[in-house]
Amino acid sequence: MSQTKITRPLTLRTERRPRAAAPHNQPCMSTSEALAKYRYRRRLPHLQKADVALFVTFCTAARVQLPGEARDLVLEHCLRERGTRVCLSAVVVMPDHVHLLMVPRRNADGWPFPLVDILQCLKGATAHRINKLLHRSGPVWEEESFDHVLRSDESLKEKREYIRQNPVKAGLVDRAEDYKGLWVNPDALG
Repeated sequence: MSQTKITRPLTLRTERRPRAAAPHNQPCMSTSEALAKYRYRRRLPHLQKADVALFVTFCTAARVQLPGEARDLVLEHCLRERGTRVCLSAVVVMPDHVHLLMVPRRNADGWPFPLVDILQCLKGATAHRINKLLHRSGPVWEEESFDHVLRSDESLKEKREYIRQNPVKAGLVDRAEDYKGLWVNPDALG
């Protein structure tokens, strides 16, 4: 039985589609992708609008309680981000979760820094430092976070007050000002 070789005519493509860069070659999404789609592949939807305040919450893995020194590291890193990629209005680092009230700043091209990149940096850096501090390894934070786009100045004031009162409602202190893991932008008060 003889085999017949089937050949297809060779066609040359005159147009080439640009190839997407590998994620490790590109630290952030391209500017057009940043607003067109969101990189989260988790269960919750994550939306980001330019120049709009976001209320973000993320929790420790299995709701493990962080000691005071670990919470100090998290607050320190949040305040460091304030000078780079976010305009921070308030942050509270509770024993098992963190609340942030912020507006992502714009990069050199004029596009807002993607929230996913901000949180990945924040959670990754703090997890590394916490694990080193506690002489352990493994995840510190839940992969998923909750973020909410604020719609008005009134909502911004309400969320700021919610953050301020969180340690009081949890019974950690009698007055919000006494909680070491709380920072509220003094220019944002009132």
